[in-house]
Amino acid sequence: MVKRDYYEILGVSRNANGEEIKKAYRQMALQYHPDRNPGDRESEEKFKEASEAYEVLRDPEKRSLYDRFGHDGLKGVGFRGFADFEDIFSSFGDIFDDFFGFGFGDRRRKRRTYARRGADLRYDLSISFREAAFGKEKELEIEKHEICETCSGTGVKPGKSKQTCPGCGGRGQIAHTQGFFTISSTCSRCHGQGEIITHPCIECKGNGVVIKPKCLKVKMPAGVETGIRLKLNGEGEAGERGGPPGDLYVVLHVEPDPFFERVGNDILCQVPISFSQAALGAKIEVPTLNGSEKISIPPGTQTGQVFTIKGEGVPYLHGRGRGDELVQVVVKTPTTLSRRQVKLFEELASSEEEEQ
Repeated sequence: MVKRDYYEILGVSRNANGEEIKKAYRQMALQYHPDRNPGDRESEEKFKEASEAYEVLRDPEKRSLYDRFGHDGLKGVGFRGFADFEDIFSSFGDIFDDFFGFGFGDRRRKRRTYARRGADLRYDLSISFREAAFGKEKELEIEKHEICETCSGTGVKPGKSKQTCPGCGGRGQIAHTQGFFTISSTCSRCHGQGEIITHPCIECKGNGVVIKPKCLKVKMPAGVETGIRLKLNGEGEAGERGGPPGDLYVVLHVEPDPFFERVGNDILCQVPISFSQAALGAKIEVPTLNGSEKISIPPGTQTGQVFTIKGEGVPYLHGRGRGDELVQVVVKTPTTLSRRQVKLFEELASSEEEEQ
């Protein structure tokens, strides 16, 4: 099997200094460590590659041999001793302690159990155009995982307790030795907990959580629009091992209105007017979000002309005031005419020809 270039494995240049090599290895160790990727053979292989590359490139003598002769230059050159091997990982003890709950530098170190925050949830809520414009309190019902009240989240039947895992002896990790390398992976039997449940809670089947429906109220401020997320703190999934719950994000979807169209904080509508209203001028009544208002149409108004009603738009979400209502008039051409109307239009056409 052809070995990959050590510099390529760590993603550093051949001129990289010790700190750069150390930083690159740290990132890969955190990403591909078996404890973070249980059962993932590809991640395990990448972790092994990175560990081997770091062991060579961190050592000036081995790095020099590798730079000059490649992998062939390292044949017959092993570790300088078990203490040296331990030193590789003891320098990263804080990394693995913080993220995985154990260190390589001290093989007698006990596992640590960390609380884990619950997952966030998403709820898509459809609201009307007017609800978005003026705001409203809505009630919604969701189903989510809650801490089991019967066992208080332990997953164990009341009166019983968890047992030490026989697979890992309570360490939560299984050590695998391959040549000079010892790799620890999460125990598949207890999933890294070090304990197993032999008498599971009847209510939650040993999961520590149960699915329950819950009614919540969410208050939407005036001026919201599609895509806005409202956050409800602590209304997500229950946390694990005493961790806090996640949050619930309500994503809004504003339904279209048959008459109004939103443009920023303004609203646009189209209002039909007759030939006579456009030519002679008129006062017309226009629908608004708050009812209706009268506007003046001056003589000679053309189709598509826009009139503004100040302050009748959508309230500003993060400020005071409202947008405007933009009224676009459309001159409506009659499709059926009475005899008198035909005669009048003929007279109008005749007079227009005389004026030309």
